[in-house]
Amino acid sequence: MFRSKSLRQKTEFVFLFSLFQTLNTVKANMSKLSIRPLADRVVVEPAAAEEKTAGGIIIPDSAKEKPQRGTIVAVGAGKKDEPLTVQVGDAVLYGKYSGTEITIDGKDYLIMREADIYAVI
Repeated sequence: MFRSKSLRQKTEFVFLFSLFQTLNTVKANMSKLSIRPLADRVVVEPAAAEEKTAGGIIIPDSAKEKPQRGTIVAVGAGKKDEPLTVQVGDAVLYGKYSGTEITIDGKDYLIMREADIYAVI
């Protein structure tokens, strides 16, 4: 009985520690971003475009499609009567031509309204 309780406590500790490290990483990345969107807008870091097909064929740069998935790195305060439903760190799907492309500190981001986001993954 004593060993199983001790093992459970160790497992809980490892889980909480890894969760804490993940949250600190997200917070550190968020603090580096020097932009705060207004109202119901969010800043999304697009996922990398596919380099290879499922069959192993390498896709040239000219044929790559724009990614439709990304991670939210900053959120606005929301509208007066409508709070935002997404949070920093959420993986999302959005339209192919949604948002406005911006470059901050050499990294590409998209800034878009929350309504342009189709789903949280």
